[in-house]
Amino acid sequence: MNNETKQNSRRKFLLNAGLGGAGVAAVAVAGRQAATATQGGEPAARKRGYHVSEHILKYYKTTQV
Repeated sequence: MNNETKQNSRRKFLLNAGLGGAGVAAVAVAGRQAATATQGGEPAARKRGYHVSEHILKYYKTTQV
């Protein structure tokens, strides 16, 4: 293989890898949207940042001395 052929094969590989990654991302997003749609109704608002939950309170109790 000459140098020009190696460069072309690398470019094709990187192009195909990028397109494959974009395809996987699209399928993941579509799957998430489909799962939300099948649950019915509006999706629950997501809490962001720190928030106290039952799980966290249980953890705090285990750390008390």
